[in-house]
Amino acid sequence: MLKIAVPNKGSLADSAALMLREAGYRQRIDSRDLTLYDPENDIEFYYLRPRDIAIYVGSGELELGITGRDLLIDSGVTAAEILPLDFGKSTFRFAAPITKSYSESDLAGLRVATAYPGLLEQYLEKQKISATVVKLDGAVEGAIRLGVADAIADVVSTGGTLRQAGLAVFGEPLLQSEAILIRGDKTQVNENVETVIRRLNGVVMARQYVLVDYDVANSDLEAACAMTPGIESPTVSPLQKADWSAVRAMVKRKEVNRILDDLWKVGARGILVTDIHACRI
Repeated sequence: MLKIAVPNKGSLADSAALMLREAGYRQRIDSRDLTLYDPENDIEFYYLRPRDIAIYVGSGELELGITGRDLLIDSGVTAAEILPLDFGKSTFRFAAPITKSYSESDLAGLRVATAYPGLLEQYLEKQKISATVVKLDGAVEGAIRLGVADAIADVVSTGGTLRQAGLAVFGEPLLQSEAILIRGDKTQVNENVETVIRRLNGVVMARQYVLVDYDVANSDLEAACAMTPGIESPTVSPLQKADWSAVRAMVKRKEVNRILDDLWKVGARGILVTDIHACRI
């Protein structure tokens, strides 16, 4: 039986549960449940604090886990990222009062508050910056106003919370984070593990791509196919109408409207877009 750790609450938990359902795995109905067994796939899911997941997977007690890249690095455990899941995206940034004009080099000798001390200490050591790390549990936006820090390092999604606290980010992002699938060093990569990876990767790809079908004159076929190269190659079939072909290809969802406009300009007609619910690529 395969054991997988998933977040127990928050937006990360909701997104992870949705992805697992789309991948064909049973998920809990009652948010108070701490475990759930999926008999069809012989997998037991453990619902844990996102911050604790890397520790359980790194210890070898659980084979796989879904958590944030920032939480994995902060934990310092020997678990490996094996698949980015394309949700829960954020950046880890330095911030200071809007009235200050800091750069990273100005942090030397200052106090930097964070709820991710492991991640911050690794970064400062790598950059050879000697600063005092003030370890806090939870929100750190008030640390400067309350006099325990000169700057902070925190996860930033939109930056709205920082602006409300009178803070502004500075320097380059320390880390680009998102939800990831992790594996412990003691986890054997067997068929069950590979199946989970393939299924989740299939969901990621299905969310990122759509299918585009269109008809185009053979004289314009090369130009149209250049706009829709697909994953391996577009599928081209002859139409009953002389010198015309039907084309099907996968294109990135975020680019689809621009591609439709370009296809129309080149002479494609009968253009259709279809969602992909599952795939193996």
